[in-house]
Amino acid sequence: MSVDPLSDVLSLLKPHTYVVGGFDLGGEWSIQFEEHSGVKYYALVTGAAWLVVEGKSGPIRLHAGDCVLLPNGRRFVISGDLAAETVPFAALPKSDWNGGIVTVNGGGDTMLLGGHFDYAGAHTEMLLGAMPSVVCLRDENDKVGLRWALERMRYELNAFQPGANVVVHHLAHLLLVQALRLYLSHGIGQGVGWLFALGDSKIAAAVEAIHASPGEHWTLPVLAEKAGMSRSKFAARFKKVSGFSPIDYLTRWRMLLACDRLTNWNEPISVIALSLGYESEAAFSTAFKRVMGCAPRKYATQVRAGQRPITSSEEALCKQ
Repeated sequence: MSVDPLSDVLSLLKPHTYVVGGFDLGGEWSIQFEEHSGVKYYALVTGAAWLVVEGKSGPIRLHAGDCVLLPNGRRFVISGDLAAETVPFAALPKSDWNGGIVTVNGGGDTMLLGGHFDYAGAHTEMLLGAMPSVVCLRDENDKVGLRWALERMRYELNAFQPGANVVVHHLAHLLLVQALRLYLSHGIGQGVGWLFALGDSKIAAAVEAIHASPGEHWTLPVLAEKAGMSRSKFAARFKKVSGFSPIDYLTRWRMLLACDRLTNWNEPISVIALSLGYESEAAFSTAFKRVMGCAPRKYATQVRAGQRPITSSEEALCKQ
């Protein structure tokens, strides 16, 4: 089975919030949504609407069948008429909600399905932080799968069937994976970050090698050979696409794996160190502290106690 780096990265994300629902809208309407963590997703089933995202120049026109992904948490407004009075989402009367659907002004004109998926992994922003504030999903084949998953999630959350929590857990991942696949395959908003390393065919070959054997003694010449490039061209291209040098990427990926194993597996640090290519626990601990900002044992203790802060080092990674 081939190595899949995107699956590797996604496996480290820990989904903990799944909120889905719908809006049955009529007349003049405009709804304000506040800042959010994680990812919000909306699919316009019928009608038309405007999307205005804080910091973006100009509104985005949405038509029936369009979907949007909002990964970076900015405030936004969805409205049927840009001149309509805006109402905060939190101010929508609870009496207007029925089975996860809120009716506004009698409904009947526009149907909007929405979802909010938050992730507890300490490094979520390293994946999603590279994405723009808005991703419009307009490829029909991709939208069909996304709409099906969102509608199925809404059903599961409202039908109270046995096993609903497990189904919702997997649907949340499905939505994110499908959106990221579209993002990569269509080259939407090309920039610098982890995602773009996976979207570059030559660089991806080296990334796949790293993910297949993170404990291997990788060097720049060996990784360049995997990419079929000279060392200088490979190093420059890797840095341009991912924001990291190849060896930095290797080190940071090893540290992400270490973080997961330190907090979720019952393994000695010495075992983790050797499996990730370090000759001693001391060498591993030095590398871990340089990247993560604290010693491995302290990191594990703080995460398990629910006290783990984002270090300045991690904040720097998130901005890549």
